[in-house]
Amino acid sequence: MPSSHISIKLFASLRPFTPENADAFPVSPGQTVQDILTSLGVPLDEVQLVFIDGVKADLTAPLKGNERVGVFPPVGGG
Repeated sequence: MPSSHISIKLFASLRPFTPENADAFPVSPGQTVQDILTSLGVPLDEVQLVFIDGVKADLTAPLKGNERVGVFPPVGGG
């Protein structure tokens, strides 16, 4: 049973996957960013960057609770 929460923000093309409770999304300690994104239906091949509390991380990063998680797709431009 989840015992803690995170704040999760999905950017650009990933925004439609943002849950209603994004500011207090329940997590169990040890869940990874990948676990959370999979539960939200986010296509993992569309994830380019992950930040936890403003620090670059990867999909296998475990969460403890109370973190701010930002997820970005590849960004195009010229």
